[in-house]
Amino acid sequence: MSVKERFLRYIQIETTSLPDKSTCPSTPGQMDLANLLASELKEMGAHEVRVSDTGTVYAVIPAKGGLQDRMGLIAHMDTSDAVPGVTRPRCIPDYQGGPVILDEGIVLDDEALLSNLVGQELIVTDGHSVLGADDKAGVAEIMEMASRLLAPDAPDHCRVCVAFTPDEEIGSGVDHFDVNGFGAEYAYTVDGGALGELEYENFNAASCKVCIRGLSFHPGDSKNRMVNACLIAGKFMSLLPEAETPEHTEGYEGFFHLCGIRGDVESTNMEYLIRDHNRERFEARKKRMEQTAEYLNQVYGPGTVTLSIKDSYYNMEEKIRPHMDMIERARKAFEAHQISTVTLPVRGGTDGARLSYEGLPCPNLSTGGYNFHSRKEVITVQALESMTDVLVTLTTLPDMKA
Repeated sequence: MSVKERFLRYIQIETTSLPDKSTCPSTPGQMDLANLLASELKEMGAHEVRVSDTGTVYAVIPAKGGLQDRMGLIAHMDTSDAVPGVTRPRCIPDYQGGPVILDEGIVLDDEALLSNLVGQELIVTDGHSVLGADDKAGVAEIMEMASRLLAPDAPDHCRVCVAFTPDEEIGSGVDHFDVNGFGAEYAYTVDGGALGELEYENFNAASCKVCIRGLSFHPGDSKNRMVNACLIAGKFMSLLPEAETPEHTEGYEGFFHLCGIRGDVESTNMEYLIRDHNRERFEARKKRMEQTAEYLNQVYGPGTVTLSIKDSYYNMEEKIRPHMDMIERARKAFEAHQISTVTLPVRGGTDGARLSYEGLPCPNLSTGGYNFHSRKEVITVQALESMTDVLVTLTTLPDMKA
């Protein structure tokens, strides 16, 4: 089975993760994929293959040839609920340029992106779901690497600990991760974008739930009596910086992201994401939310606005800086295949961010995909193949402690 065939197989298993679910994984399709991956790993001859009760797949590829490092490679099985649905992929061999019509009114037409993909084989959606390259491309690449390393003619390589996690997209992918049982000294998530991305900085992240309590009266008899929770929600939004939202920021700029709002006169609830690479600014953003709630309670009465803030993950840079040899090792693996590396701050997070704070240094590598969490998601077969080659090479480099 080729890496293309693996990818096409995995993305057609519906694994959208859903927030506010009490189960782990949050959706049954993730466990279906976990069991499939475990079965394939056993057939390849991987050691210590198991699926945890909470849906994480673990396996070991024994070392060959005397290398002593214990490296981990991790990808997540779930896909974003931004555009849920069963993926129906479409392959475009030998793409020759121009817009790609996915469905009526849905056109992949980013010329700057597409011009770099001419001559390659594109894999796109039918316009009704995400493709799932985030992160089933990473899953397929690691699985194909495992197949090569377990073959009789495999090159000498270190011990490789493999894991596939559920529910990364909803921030709980490593809630139950067995760091000690995983057995790696260090690891990489394969969960990035364009081929050659090498990342060890990410957002500090928190989620915030804002609950607003109003008071309803007949609109014809409500002067000085009605308290409209919907209007107070609008006031809350207006008190946050207008330009500090995802659609107005880039690079190291943080933001407040209103990702959900629902309610009526008596009760309105909002869900925010808070993001910033700088820890001090991150804490200041959380404080800004609290001060906004306090001010509105002064205006409309105590208890009108309540909020809860929960930290999700922190910038992994602090934990990776003492281990920059990991970054150099990854850079050498890319360069061995004539792939230039680009080091950018991740405007998001990975399982590796949390694992780095749990004692497992874990920067992030590219998958080769573009337009994640979108109907316009795309990856090329050549990127899947190249990234697989990089992963194999990564495992064959001399021990970092040598």
